[in-house]
Amino acid sequence: MINYKPKDIAGKLAKAFIKNPLTSILGITLILLGFIALQVMPREEDPQISISGGAVIVPLPGATAAEVEKVIVNPLERKLREIKGIDHIYGMSMDNVGIVNVMYKIGERREDSNLKLYDKVMQNMDNLPKGTMQPLVKPFDIDIDIPIVTVAFYPKKGTKANYEKMYEKLRALQQKVNAIENVAKTTLKGSHKPQFNVEVDMGKLTAYNLSLGQIMKAIQSVAVDVPDIKGRTKDKKLLIFGIKNAIESVDDVKSIIVAQYMGSPIYLRDVAKVERGIDYQNFKSAYLDMREGRTKEGKEKYKDGKFIPQKEQVTLTISKLAGTNAVFVAKSVEKLLEEHKEELSKEGIGYIITRDYGERANEAVNELVQHLVITILIIAVMLIFALGFRESIIVTFSVPAILAITLFIAYITGQTINRITLFAFLLSLGLLVDAAIIVIENIHRHLHAHDVDKKDMEVLLVEATDEIGAPTNIATLAIILTMVPMAFVGGMMGSFMKPIPYNVPVALIASLFVAYIFTPYLGLKLLKKPKHKHKHKDSSQEVK
Repeated sequence: MINYKPKDIAGKLAKAFIKNPLTSILGITLILLGFIALQVMPREEDPQISISGGAVIVPLPGATAAEVEKVIVNPLERKLREIKGIDHIYGMSMDNVGIVNVMYKIGERREDSNLKLYDKVMQNMDNLPKGTMQPLVKPFDIDIDIPIVTVAFYPKKGTKANYEKMYEKLRALQQKVNAIENVAKTTLKGSHKPQFNVEVDMGKLTAYNLSLGQIMKAIQSVAVDVPDIKGRTKDKKLLIFGIKNAIESVDDVKSIIVAQYMGSPIYLRDVAKVERGIDYQNFKSAYLDMREGRTKEGKEKYKDGKFIPQKEQVTLTISKLAGTNAVFVAKSVEKLLEEHKEELSKEGIGYIITRDYGERANEAVNELVQHLVITILIIAVMLIFALGFRESIIVTFSVPAILAITLFIAYITGQTINRITLFAFLLSLGLLVDAAIIVIENIHRHLHAHDVDKKDMEVLLVEATDEIGAPTNIATLAIILTMVPMAFVGGMMGSFMKPIPYNVPVALIASLFVAYIFTPYLGLKLLKKPKHKHKHKDSSQEVK
């Protein structure tokens, strides 16, 4: 039974937990929670900064760039500056259209800012000049616009590229990738869509006295199949007039009647060459460079390396939702690709992952965790020489316990683990052991005091902890206050460094509780009072 009445929170915690059977369970639980948080916490290479904005596109057919700037772009820029939370506005004027790009201040809620932008444009619709078409408000968000995985698909060696078939296969695969949990956006870059290509012979067009506009109208009449609803029949069925499967083959396109000449129809095949192919008008193509046949000599020397001829490739980009685990999303994508590898190979399609943000994030986090462990071990070895072996064990235990608490709190508050988060832990690592070292050092001093034999071990531990409570609390609070101003730094740098002011104060507060709860508890289990030998001098031996 402890009769000592502690005055500070440090002594009160020590007294409450020093012989409590739940203290050991609490310690094990904290370590497990931290380990679980480390495994399931979303991993990223760098913190995901919320940068968003939007574009307002206003078409004005027939207007020159100068007119668009005067009546569309400049007035719109003035109105958009009335919106709170917009950082930059940049307008562009072109013939027939004006575009105003806006960037919101970093940290602004994207949904609220988009609503303000749309609302401001709609409020000023009546101020637009006559002939202006409906404005288009297109928001963009960097969270989902930057891909974490890119996969390049290419025709395998020895196979002839069939881009039409390749496009269909990749579109089907894209649909499956998009269904993966936490995948936000997928795009196909460098793909060519299948279409019917019509190459008009200008000589024949002149011979039949036709214009290119007549050809375009004739094709458009069947290219856009819009059913015409005509009501209901007597048996209450919906009646729709339309042409079923009007265009299915090249022959259907060739048979389009473009005009009449002396009572006879002129077909498209009479004035143009029609074939099925890809969208040649799309000049956005990407090529893949590969090297094979290299033999390795030493570490970085290669010989007989031959370049494979450039292959036109299609890149599938995959972005993730903000705040989700890049590692899990990347692995899910890789698993899906592996499942379809044989199917793609049969079609003569190979693939290579050209960007794997998940793997890079995982490697960065694992490397920093290893450095964290090495630092803890270095601290443990240093403490053995400074305090002793058993005292070193007690202080060393406090470090993973503190980090476990900090990781778990970071996880439940929706943070991600990245290089800056772990840097915050490394930055505060030297500070985390301060409280435990102060407590164990004061316990060590009390154990070697001259009146140690008169005190019960429990009373000694609680008294030693309570004695340094107030100054330790003030010192820790002073360090925390030095970190608080960093939370108010604005802009991109402020958002990038946010994990430091968020996690360092939490770790320091956790270090106090761990030091006050577990240091006395472990001291009772591991430390013992030293044996003092009191020598009494004989009066006959006194120096004359």
